[in-house]
Amino acid sequence: MFSAADHEFMARALHLAELGLYSTTPNPRVACLIVNAGAVVGEGWHRQAGEPHAEIHALRAAGSQARGATAYVTLEPCSHHGRTPPCAEALIAAGVTRVVAAMQDPNPQVAGRGLALLAAAGITIECGLQETAARELNIGFVSRMTRGRPWLRMKLAASLDGKTALTSGVSQWITGTPARQDGHRWRARACAILSGIGTVRADDPQLNVRDVDISRQPLKVVVDSRLELPLQARVLNGGGLLLACASESSEKSAALRERGAEILCLPAADGKVDLPALMTELARRGINELHVEGGFRLNGALLAAGLVDELVLYLAPCLIGDAARGMFDLPVLEDLKGKHKLVIHDVRMVGADLRVVAR
Repeated sequence: MFSAADHEFMARALHLAELGLYSTTPNPRVACLIVNAGAVVGEGWHRQAGEPHAEIHALRAAGSQARGATAYVTLEPCSHHGRTPPCAEALIAAGVTRVVAAMQDPNPQVAGRGLALLAAAGITIECGLQETAARELNIGFVSRMTRGRPWLRMKLAASLDGKTALTSGVSQWITGTPARQDGHRWRARACAILSGIGTVRADDPQLNVRDVDISRQPLKVVVDSRLELPLQARVLNGGGLLLACASESSEKSAALRERGAEILCLPAADGKVDLPALMTELARRGINELHVEGGFRLNGALLAAGLVDELVLYLAPCLIGDAARGMFDLPVLEDLKGKHKLVIHDVRMVGADLRVVAR
């Protein structure tokens, strides 16, 4: 049974872990509190890959006061040698006598081994405090480790009648400035931003994060089956672009590579890009959360392939009409048994627009 103090300290740790929301990829967002005699004597959070983990920052702050203390960690301490030494060994060496973890690490290299190492050293182990909140914080990392693909979050902006663009393709701007700014915060927490060639040709987007204080830009990914991307497209600026195609043209490929693009050929049987294979490849590259801003065709293809985990939908208080473009290009249903069922996760106003998060 966890005490009220345990809940309070873990809540503080989870709040600290959120400070790494935009920076820790491909690592999880983790924080640690060292508590001795009811007082916090050290705390730390993981900032970015290659730097010390949260436990190390907290132990350094605690110093000798870590001996006999309780460590609250939002994720099981690691037990393997990666870019940094094992945190479980550091906790043992510091003389910590109790470790409370929010959740077990889903990484197969750890997966209970860190807790077992601590227990073998005589440390009291308790796991599962505020586990749901800890999983939410690292929903992409958990997805990559357990399913072998990123958590795919699709952002859509539509009118109240569900239209995302005029028949001409014009979509700027359906929603207001606050909603667009909020969309950039969702982009910032993602490891990669995915779009399709139709959207890129129609809107010429940059697919980057703006107006958010971040230390890195997400990888840009464009699904472009026939390599139709114009060489003047803004998405090519600044590098960091991965083009997923189904067939290559040596001349166009060379020109795109000269502009800094990486080309990945993943043909499917229908002559289009193999989207599940793309997800597998992105996971291999350490992509935890994938943010999608595409058109109705790519949206429909991803949904039909069962790859969409979450929708972030901004609904503007306006009507565009039935002839305008919808959100998803999907086959006609014969009955409602084939509908895609969702669970509403959050609803709130963002400026004048309504934001619905559904899974």
